[in-house]
Amino acid sequence: MKKIIGRVDVVDFPKLGLHDINVKIDTGAYTSAIHCSEIIEEGNTLRCIFNSATHQNFGKTEIVFGTFWRTDVKSSNGYKENRYKVKSEVVFFGKTYKINLTLSTRDDMRFPVLIGRQFLKRKFIVDVDLENISFLTSKHEHSYTF
Repeated sequence: MKKIIGRVDVVDFPKLGLHDINVKIDTGAYTSAIHCSEIIEEGNTLRCIFNSATHQNFGKTEIVFGTFWRTDVKSSNGYKENRYKVKSEVVFFGKTYKINLTLSTRDDMRFPVLIGRQFLKRKFIVDVDLENISFLTSKHEHSYTF
């Protein structure tokens, strides 16, 4: 059964040490993207610093990924960018899901994270009239399902 999710939410990325992060649910985007302020490729590892002066709860967190790859991402204006992509986990409705995230500088964007169709498919239905359903459900223990 698919869960109903709103157009924005607040979620955790436990493996990244990021909690109560504002995310935008973006059905126009195929991949999910997360703000990463610094990316250093060292041999077979990728050292990522998740830090932001503008995004709430993005303190200076450093994570080293042993597995990563690059992918082409096309922005809404048609511009193609080659980005690093990593595997991680995200928590919606108190449940932990695997997620692929492209790394991008998003300090100038309203939301530090976009959740795209690749993650949403077969799990969620988006109701654009709703906001923070996962966050509110986790706090109040009732759920909206379809």
